[in-house]
Amino acid sequence: MKVALVNPCWTYEHSIYFGCRQPHLPLELGYSKAMLESDGHEVLMLDGQLQNLDNAALAERVAAFAPDMSVVTTAPTYLFWRCAPPELRVPAEFLGHLAGRGGRTVAVGPHGSATPAPTLRKLGVDIVVKGECEEIVADLARRHDWENVPHTARLANGALAANGGTHASRFVDHPALHWPSEWIAAHAHHHHRFDANQLGAGAEVEASRGCPYNCSFCAKIDFRDGYRRRNHDAVLAEIDGLIAQGVGYIYFIDEIFLPQKALLEALVDRDIQFGVQTRIDLWKPELLRLLGAAGCVSIEAGLESLTVEGREMLAKRCRLGTEELAALLVDARRHVPFVQANLIGVVEDDPALVDYWRKHLIDNGVWANEPVPLYPYPSSPSYRELWGEPDDLAWERAHEHYLASFETFSDIQEKRPRALAELEATCCSH
Repeated sequence: MKVALVNPCWTYEHSIYFGCRQPHLPLELGYSKAMLESDGHEVLMLDGQLQNLDNAALAERVAAFAPDMSVVTTAPTYLFWRCAPPELRVPAEFLGHLAGRGGRTVAVGPHGSATPAPTLRKLGVDIVVKGECEEIVADLARRHDWENVPHTARLANGALAANGGTHASRFVDHPALHWPSEWIAAHAHHHHRFDANQLGAGAEVEASRGCPYNCSFCAKIDFRDGYRRRNHDAVLAEIDGLIAQGVGYIYFIDEIFLPQKALLEALVDRDIQFGVQTRIDLWKPELLRLLGAAGCVSIEAGLESLTVEGREMLAKRCRLGTEELAALLVDARRHVPFVQANLIGVVEDDPALVDYWRKHLIDNGVWANEPVPLYPYPSSPSYRELWGEPDDLAWERAHEHYLASFETFSDIQEKRPRALAELEATCCSH
């Protein structure tokens, strides 16, 4: 079978999207490609941003390939499944240009995982994958009859026909990924890096998947939930391949980069720098020293709130007090050039206390951002506490609530994001 895997050309005008807007490696497509090729399929993998192709050009590439199946993502790489653009205008634009020339069509991503019916209707695809996608994409390519493929959903006579719940990949035995050299050469971005000496290309790598915590704001219920750790040798083989291609910095997209002593010790002797997202309360001083010695130059620490009450409201399950957390962050900064305490706007937090601790951290070299508004993604506990299980209007409901709740937004968002229906009006079929 011939299969096209497409990460469309992402644009974010008037979106609430607060993830990074630079190109990143589409890891979910990379894994899918490896599994498809191991089964003997012919695969075309495209990325609009890394290849500087707009959605019309991507569609022409796919049409010329004449695939039996085309797969499109609804979020810009696994790194951003938890904070994807709510609107589906970008994948819908690509599919509109493709205009039925890509064989059977498949959508993968957080939208079809949490709300399959509206995703199917808006995009007009034949099927969506519910949950982590790489193994299900490979399964779809093995079968002619898609009615019984597990962890998928389609429309039958206008009604949703779903086969089982969301999928969690094994992940632990995923192979080392290999990327086209021209993609790596185009990946100048070093994700979440703010120190001065940025040498070599950037890349993203996944050493673990999921998180053992269930914070109220985190959109992972329908995907990337249970914690799994990838085979150590495969991770190192992938990193060594990237170094050979000229990569000088990697970002571990792991939801929570837990202290992995064996991995850190292996990285000490490799010519690579890296960034992580983690919880600072899980690190001991000696492991923070090892983290710095291994080449870590960026830590995004999910502190979320600077008060005990705020952390309890967010279900952080944090045993340490604010003073202890601040001390660990300051200690981490002794070994790592950039450390951020990531903060979310929490009504329980006393503004004066937040200002005090932010100033304390910043004075000690740790960046603590202005608390950002919380978007209740349909795959988060916060959404379900407000409205229950997501229905066909879940994204519209969350979007309207978000716009109505806040006067100001994060500094990388538009001054006033537009309503979801307005964003999707030109491309999506409702």
